[in-house]
Amino acid sequence: MIQLFHDVRFDWLGNRKYFITISVILMLIGMGSAIVRQVVPGGTEAFNLGVDFKGGTVLTVKFVKQPFPSDSAVRSALEKVGIKDAVIQQNTKKPEEFLIKLAQMSGTEPTAPSATPAPATPPAPGAAPVAGKTQQQQEQAQVDPGAAKAQEALDTFGKRRNPASPTADDAYEIVSRDAVGPIAGRQLRNSAVAVTLLALVGMLMFIAFRFEWTYGAAAVIAVFHDVLVTLGVFSLMQWEISLTVIAALLTIVGFSVNDSIVIFDRIRENLKMRRRVSLYDLTNESINQTLSRTVITSGLVFLSVVALVLFGGEVLQGFSRALLIGVVFGTYSTVAIASPIMVWWQQRLDAAGGNTATVTPVTPVAAPSGTPRPRRPSRPVKAGRAAS
Repeated sequence: MIQLFHDVRFDWLGNRKYFITISVILMLIGMGSAIVRQVVPGGTEAFNLGVDFKGGTVLTVKFVKQPFPSDSAVRSALEKVGIKDAVIQQNTKKPEEFLIKLAQMSGTEPTAPSATPAPATPPAPGAAPVAGKTQQQQEQAQVDPGAAKAQEALDTFGKRRNPASPTADDAYEIVSRDAVGPIAGRQLRNSAVAVTLLALVGMLMFIAFRFEWTYGAAAVIAVFHDVLVTLGVFSLMQWEISLTVIAALLTIVGFSVNDSIVIFDRIRENLKMRRRVSLYDLTNESINQTLSRTVITSGLVFLSVVALVLFGGEVLQGFSRALLIGVVFGTYSTVAIASPIMVWWQQRLDAAGGNTATVTPVTPVAAPSGTPRPRRPSRPVKAGRAAS
């Protein structure tokens, strides 16, 4: 294996207080941002949840008249009708197609004339439901105003095409429209949280079975650190959190635990070969021995994620940003968080149980000069040999 660093003797555990202090400060900044945004009247929400979690509409629009507008022109048209937080992605292979994501809008806001009927007034508490209106239709009525406003903005480019009777004057066509209601978004949000927690529990059980439960607990704490720091940055910057961001968080969980397992496995190998060396020294040595592997692996992943951030487009921005933050802090936490926590915890357990198996080697003491040396036993004389 390629070795970038030779004979590294950095004391990682000796600087653990500085590393843990940095991590605590970063997590407090993220938590403070989320709490302040949620508590301050008139402020934004703690996290900028996307259409997948808070409901909305996703439109696929195809322009049929050249020259095709740019994504900035479409965004400007949407902003003129009051849609300021739309996510617009132009298809790189088909420049005439656009993906437009609209957040859920209130049904009381004005919509384009004759675009879609205004949603019915919700019944008073205790009144009977509106005849012929299912729950899905009522949710659809809450999402339709956003689609109507988007159509009003698109009408500035020309006439909408009717697939049944296309004409030469048509400017655009709505290929598909997907709506996510508030109830479905809430279910997706709860499922995302449950999946992330189950992944952490699964990692804890695997590492506890493969190594010791203290190793598993340290690795899971480090993964919690990575997820909290990533979410804190998203709250601070108000970047949108969608299903792709949840996929990135699960990727971070696996990536961080994999790095921790590599270091833990080297610690276990060194413990078998050098039983009389302290766990503190072996852990420092194991981190330094695997440092080249950690830097090479994480560095290559980092370069790939940077390419995603720069050239991935608007739709992949959330995914690539989460991966970028997770790769950096995931690598940092495996070295500076997981291993020190494991050593600290294991030392407390050994002290409580009276275990002194891992001690520093004892230097042999030379015998005094006046002490007689033991005589070497004489060789036995073979039969048949006589003394001279």
